[in-house]
Amino acid sequence: MWLAFGAAILLMFHLRPSTNENRYVYEINRPWTYNLLTAPFDIPVRHDTVSAIAIRDSLEATFQPVYVRDAAKEGQILAKSASRMIQNITSSLTPSQRTIVLARLRDIYQTGVIDINSIPKRADSTNVTQIRLLEGDHADSQPVGRFLSPRQAYSRLDSLISDPTLRAAVTSSRLSELIEPNIILDSLTTRRFKEEAYATALTPIGVIQHGERIIDRGDIVTPQLYTILDTYEKMVEERGGTVISESLYPALGSFGFLLLMLGSLMFFIYVFRRDYYDRLPVMLFLLSMVTMFTLLTYGMNTFIRLGIYMVPLAIVPVVVLVFLDSRTAFFTGLITIIICSTVAQNHWEFILLQFSAMLATVVSIKELSKRSQLIRTSLLAFLAYAMTYAVMELMTLGTFNSLFPKMMGAFAINAVLISFAYFLIFLMEKLFGFTSRVSLVELADINHPLLRELSEECPGTFNHSMAVSNLASAAALAIGANVQLTRTGALYHDIGKINNPAFFTENQHGVNPHDALTPLQSARIVIGHVTDGLKRAESANLPRTIRDFISQHHGRGKARYFYTTYCNQHPGEEVDAAPFTYPGPNPQTRETSLVMMADAVEAASRSLSDHSPEAIKALVDKIIDSQINEGLHNDSPLSFRDVKTIKKIFASRLVTMYHSRISYPEAIKPAEKPQAESPQQKQ
Repeated sequence: MWLAFGAAILLMFHLRPSTNENRYVYEINRPWTYNLLTAPFDIPVRHDTVSAIAIRDSLEATFQPVYVRDAAKEGQILAKSASRMIQNITSSLTPSQRTIVLARLRDIYQTGVIDINSIPKRADSTNVTQIRLLEGDHADSQPVGRFLSPRQAYSRLDSLISDPTLRAAVTSSRLSELIEPNIILDSLTTRRFKEEAYATALTPIGVIQHGERIIDRGDIVTPQLYTILDTYEKMVEERGGTVISESLYPALGSFGFLLLMLGSLMFFIYVFRRDYYDRLPVMLFLLSMVTMFTLLTYGMNTFIRLGIYMVPLAIVPVVVLVFLDSRTAFFTGLITIIICSTVAQNHWEFILLQFSAMLATVVSIKELSKRSQLIRTSLLAFLAYAMTYAVMELMTLGTFNSLFPKMMGAFAINAVLISFAYFLIFLMEKLFGFTSRVSLVELADINHPLLRELSEECPGTFNHSMAVSNLASAAALAIGANVQLTRTGALYHDIGKINNPAFFTENQHGVNPHDALTPLQSARIVIGHVTDGLKRAESANLPRTIRDFISQHHGRGKARYFYTTYCNQHPGEEVDAAPFTYPGPNPQTRETSLVMMADAVEAASRSLSDHSPEAIKALVDKIIDSQINEGLHNDSPLSFRDVKTIKKIFASRLVTMYHSRISYPEAIKPAEKPQAESPQQKQ
């Protein structure tokens, strides 16, 4: 156990986030929740986000895209037009006439033909009205209206030619198909000009010098400060995150803190639940739960913004409560929260949020018997998170307007993960051999194959087991023991009788097969129902906690009837009690002790001829006192107060079970009246 304790501390210490890996969580118009932050180097002061957006919008509204004149394209179009007119067989233009048409076309291209669809739109979806025409190293601003579209260019050509013959030749040559833009958008140059304009406009407006104050606790994070903090974090990352130095003392402090917290948990278990402390699987389970969720918190805090608030730490007390008790669950959850808070930026806010959620889950779950309870628990956890967060914001800022929506999203993710606690419960059952209350409820279903077989093969034993279950669970509730475990264990304690049902009184119908056997043979068969039951339980994969009821419900007691009979048959001899002694062990828990008591009391009560309260009380006292005197309950943590309560509950329940019934009177039949004579008879 101590090896696991040391391994847990070393693992959490080794994987803890370094101080320089902590990231600040802050939002505009909210107070800074950390200590004074000073500049570790010169930090440029850039425009805040609002100003930067306004500057960008202004540039977008006035920026002129860059176009170039494609002279090669212009020459190609003129050459194609000349060739098209020469090949036109429907019109025979002279060279001078073709020259006139080409001259008009050249004039149009000198003006410029542009693709209107290539002109970028502004952010407000309006058209750009000015462009820059790049010719050589010089770019002149030109209005878009001075250029022609391909359609306008053809219309201009048609209007410039007045000779009908020439116009007919242009039409028949289909020169409109050849007109293409020669003013082309230069995307690369446009992007470069725009980036240069942005860089010039967004030049830092100042500098925070090394050692100068950036922000202190309580200061409101303005848009300008938000930009400065963002610049600071980026520069820290670029420089390798070496702003805050690690030294030996903080490392020793972290190690000592982990030692103190886990040591407190161990001390709590040692003082208040010594039975847990002496069970290695329980201690390994508690240490693994704390370690696992601490490491998960470390990882989420390092890689996901607000990830620390998404970790479902409330699962820790839920899972512990399912297997152990509420006090241990609460303390284990609290230790986990405190350890995880060391990596939170706002320690007290984190602790209060997680504490409220943990309190809600522990109160809600109380005793998990249905999976649907986890859904209710997750909803209550979300409400606890949200209400605590809102109250803390109201205390800090005096308004609800600054509530951070992303925090609510983190809480919602946290709550959803809590609802999946059942999968972790199942995993812990398999790893540490525990039995959850959900599993106990499922095992207590009388339609379970073993219980159904018991009811069919041994109906008397089945009824006896049901009665023992009711007696023991009522006493368990009164003394604060595990009621569901007691109820379920009592149902299975006699399943070994299935192998030889007729050799047990409750299943006999007038014929007793023991009459033909010696006491040794009978004792061997009766005692054998314990080992037979264990074999059946192992074949059915029943949990260890249920098998304990089978092996311990007689403890190291004797098959008293056959032992006494054998002693009477061999007077004066020293009788070896071993063949008449159950294999045991004696009950180790309060629950198995309860079943031992209830088993003996219920069986003996059936032989009573007098079921008065006094007779039943005397029987209960005699049987339980006899077991205690034999030392059968020496290994059980039952107290004298518990025994007193158990006797009272058993006597009360048995009186109720054997209460007398009133006899119902027989109905008196009325005397039959003589029939009147008919007129015929009178005659």
